Amino acid sequence: MQRFVEDVFRSLHRVEQRRWARAYLWALSHGSGKKTPRRMARADSLPSAAAHGLHQFINASPWDWQPVRHRLAQRVAAEAAPYAWTVADLTIPKNGEHSVGVHRVDAPTGQPVNGQRAVGLFLACNGHSFPVDWSLVLSGPWDWDQQLRRRARIPDEEKERPVGAYVLDYAAEAVMLPHAAGLPWVLDLTRCDDAAGVLAGLARERLDMVCEVDPGQVVLAGQHTPAVRPVGELMRMRHARQPHVMVQQTPEGRPKVVPIHAYVGTVRLPQLAGTDGAVRTYRILERPAPDGHLPARYWITNLTDRPVEQVLSLVRARTATQSGISVLKERFGVLDFEGRSFPGWHHHMTMASAAYAHQYLGDTSEGVRAELSRAAS
Repeated sequence: MQRFVEDVFRSLHRVEQRRWARAYLWALSHGSGKKTPRRMARADSLPSAAAHGLHQFINASPWDWQPVRHRLAQRVAAEAAPYAWTVADLTIPKNGEHSVGVHRVDAPTGQPVNGQRAVGLFLACNGHSFPVDWSLVLSGPWDWDQQLRRRARIPDEEKERPVGAYVLDYAAEAVMLPHAAGLPWVLDLTRCDDAAGVLAGLARERLDMVCEVDPGQVVLAGQHTPAVRPVGELMRMRHARQPHVMVQQTPEGRPKVVPIHAYVGTVRLPQLAGTDGAVRTYRILERPAPDGHLPARYWITNLTDRPVEQVLSLVRARTATQSGISVLKERFGVLDFEGRSFPGWHHHMTMASAAYAHQYLGDTSEGVRAELSRAAS
């Protein structure tokens, strides 16, 4: 862990800061229950002053979290052989109105909750999906109430934005990361208010993508006189789709045949028509409802030269990321930050991400070798 801290937290120039980073990382990784400074200090039998030190490191120490996250992403990309970028939407329930960014959030269950909304950037690898960046979505008074913003130490440049804007910011920065710049983006845009803008933004960056979309997402279909059509309607047209099958493994390890439909031709995005003269074509894939009751699922991809099975195999990145979020909640305390400041929230989420990486990067490299060595002896 000491070597990990010296590497990932190299931007923290003070020895004291790196010492508290190691203590916080250790407490997140080894403590049980809610991950607050007081509980973490008590669980690890640290001196009574440790709780204050951990609190100060997260809430008051002025370290910049972005260089730490950048180095963390570099390390994951170099060591874990990632195959895709993906983004996750995280709802953090909160009591009261004083936690930074708290507002009424539309949770995935459909029921609005009082809480924070976070957007996380993940690198999907075989076995794990690693969080490498986070954004806190601001809404309502957190965007314009200067007293609230000063109290929470929100930087002037942080304003209310659609979730899609965070995704495109991530994409613009990721193209400069060695070992991961050319990875495809695997996204679920079915709850994104600006899905069309995200698709167009990824296209302008010339990034590969496999994006699940709502059946109402429109595309341009047809060669000579293209028409604007929703993907759901397009895939219901006679002779418009080709059947494929994909074989998946059940949790019990048995093969399962999944029917897939692919649009017979290619489509374009209306948002890009006539913008720069480049013609970019896309493919529509459909997974029919297995029992006729659940709705069909649709994806738009620009990986038009790859087999359907290979394209949809990338969607496992979404499943891996949801599993990663569950582990972050249960083991590394992403829901447990109790401070009220914007920097404090980002510090805590950075430490949770680092704890996750330290735990599971070890599993894929030195940890595996050590386990084999112990088994052999």
